[in-house]
Amino acid sequence: MSNLFVETKSNGQIYPKNNNNIRSLYDHQRKAMANLDIINRNAAYSTLVVLPTGGGKTYTAAVWLLKNAIDRKKKILWIAHRKTLLDQAANTFQEYAYSEMIPDISYFRYRIISGSSEHDRMIDIDKKDDLLIMSKDSAGRNLQALDKWLKGEDEIYFIVDEAHHSTAKTYRKIIDYVKKKVKNVKLIGLTATPFRTAENEQGLLAKIYTDGVENGVVVCNDKGITYQISLKELISRQILSQPVIESYNTDEDYGRFIGAKELERIQRLDILPEDLADEMAKNAPRNKFIVEQYVANKKKYGQTIVFAVNVLHAISLSKIFNEYGIKAGYVVSDIRDDVTGVKRSDKDNIAVLEGYKQGKIQVIVNVNMLTEGVDLPKTQTVFLARPTVSKILMTQMIGRALRGEKAGGTKKAYIVSFVDNGLDRIAWSNPETIFEGNNDFADTAIEYEKRDIRLIAISKIEEFAKMLNDTVDTEKFEKVEFTKRIPIGMYAFTYLEENGLDISYQVMVYDSTQNAYQQLMKALPELFEIYGNKEEYLSEEKLSEMEEQCRNTFFLGEIIPPYDEKDIINILKYYAQYETAPTFYTFDDLDKSKIDVCSIAKYIVKQRMEPMAQAEYVRQLWNDGDDNILRLFFGRKKYFQKQLDIEIHRLTAPDIFDEENVVYGKRQFEKMSLYEIGQIAPDYEKELREKIFQKALTADGMYICACCGKKYSNRLQLQVDHIIPLNRGGKTTLDNLQILCRSCNSKKGDKL
Repeated sequence: MSNLFVETKSNGQIYPKNNNNIRSLYDHQRKAMANLDIINRNAAYSTLVVLPTGGGKTYTAAVWLLKNAIDRKKKILWIAHRKTLLDQAANTFQEYAYSEMIPDISYFRYRIISGSSEHDRMIDIDKKDDLLIMSKDSAGRNLQALDKWLKGEDEIYFIVDEAHHSTAKTYRKIIDYVKKKVKNVKLIGLTATPFRTAENEQGLLAKIYTDGVENGVVVCNDKGITYQISLKELISRQILSQPVIESYNTDEDYGRFIGAKELERIQRLDILPEDLADEMAKNAPRNKFIVEQYVANKKKYGQTIVFAVNVLHAISLSKIFNEYGIKAGYVVSDIRDDVTGVKRSDKDNIAVLEGYKQGKIQVIVNVNMLTEGVDLPKTQTVFLARPTVSKILMTQMIGRALRGEKAGGTKKAYIVSFVDNGLDRIAWSNPETIFEGNNDFADTAIEYEKRDIRLIAISKIEEFAKMLNDTVDTEKFEKVEFTKRIPIGMYAFTYLEENGLDISYQVMVYDSTQNAYQQLMKALPELFEIYGNKEEYLSEEKLSEMEEQCRNTFFLGEIIPPYDEKDIINILKYYAQYETAPTFYTFDDLDKSKIDVCSIAKYIVKQRMEPMAQAEYVRQLWNDGDDNILRLFFGRKKYFQKQLDIEIHRLTAPDIFDEENVVYGKRQFEKMSLYEIGQIAPDYEKELREKIFQKALTADGMYICACCGKKYSNRLQLQVDHIIPLNRGGKTTLDNLQILCRSCNSKKGDKL
């Protein structure tokens, strides 16, 4: 049985092609290679090559490495975080391995390593491999597997794809490990966006990439860039198409599908609720409207790729295009018979793609199948029939149409969005923002204000909904003036989940939570040291334990609006990956007067408006203009009306309360846990904790553990403990509470 095998594309030998490479280099690619030649004179270096989406980063690096590394029999380690990037790199080396690039070798060996079943494992690494293309997580979990491959090497080329992620812990761990094993590491990071992350992350990136080329000379600076060209420059050179952004409103309203949970799921994970996606897919007027826009402009739009919300949507749109006389096909992953009644295979998809390349098909409808790795140069237009909050996905979708005339594409690229009503509170990715930083396409101050308003609105929708629900007690919220319930800023950050998914997250900060968050950010390094966290991805159990410690240390007492434990968990996930606190962005430039319900209420009361006049005034405010910030913020008029009624009531009848006609029973606090007390009387819980910590304070200002006697300068590693547990008759009273360190508390819990 040992002689049984199956052919795999995960490893093999690549032989030089005898003919010459017919793909000519663009000027920017030649300059990038020339600058790499300059820095390559150094025995070791660490640098970035910055080319925008569509600029040919992988091709430029692979062709240069074939000549400068592979042909010189120097090993290459290529790291990326997604399977598609690994496959793309391997395909590029295979496709452009011409004899003119590697005249001095007869072949070279490659191997792709990741957690995918299609790829090899770390244990499969062979000393004779010349090119290792591996996922950063596979490498990070078993770095020792590289030892035999690296042994005896005095020089290695180390490529980090999507290098703006290099600041993540696993990337840094791999880089440091390889540098310890090999004397001369030539580290090259490839990226389109080197400095779009937070300022403190830029500092980390500058520590990794320290060498660059300026005016033909190698320099050490805080940029570490060997070559860089802007998106705008590639467009002006006709290597990329001139983008023409268009937008159509479908007049369809989907607001009823978006509640607080759906809103958050869309914003965080870019996943449309299933019922919303199905409604869009089955909506005949919407689908017809999309097709009719193409039919009316088919000469201008030319060959077009349509991105649909799901498989059903792709099939439906394709059918309508054909009914209108437009030759169209759809490309989707395998379809189950019981879902659509249709069976789709890879051969079917390939046939559609070939028909499109030959011009026999004018429109391809797909569901995220054509975002990466497929070359369709004659594409002139992209229809965005599905919204997305992901800037990465938006860039990938737009990129399908950006190949310019000199690259065998088109002069103009039409990016056509279809906008639906009722979804405007979601901070959708805007095609125009992909080109920000280039004067012709930069967002205006108004657009940034709208973005901030949308982000704040997402954080408030659940609060507004609760105030309309008579079964939910919102009295505490209603006592806080509306302007105090508007965030003063946010912590905004992105991180990678273990599955490679980019997560974008915003933590809204209020007057009530600002100090607590500031203290938390300062304490993060010590907190992670205390808990011994060195992994990039923390377990749910560990995250929960650390979140509870953060709550008990920083977020005690009455906090309105309150903090959200999910916010703390996401901050912890981010810190675990980047070992730096996220950046705080203020809303100082936001004109809050546009959403100040207090001012509106004061005006109504001052004018002594009668009910009819008040109703008309509110109607005018709500319907005023297409870009009404008030409407954008509240989303639903009933949310706005409820907040307005609360503020008017505060001004006109501040002392009126409903008559109490029920006398409820009493539950003694001393029989409840501290956490339970905190849910009912947070200020009393805070008072108890403060008093017990005060008891544990020594004369030298240190806190002492009641068990081991060890002293601590702060409360991060300390916990309040019941001397006699509640389940053994103990009570939550000062004489039954003590301070223990985490270690002693854990040991006591094990004994119990």
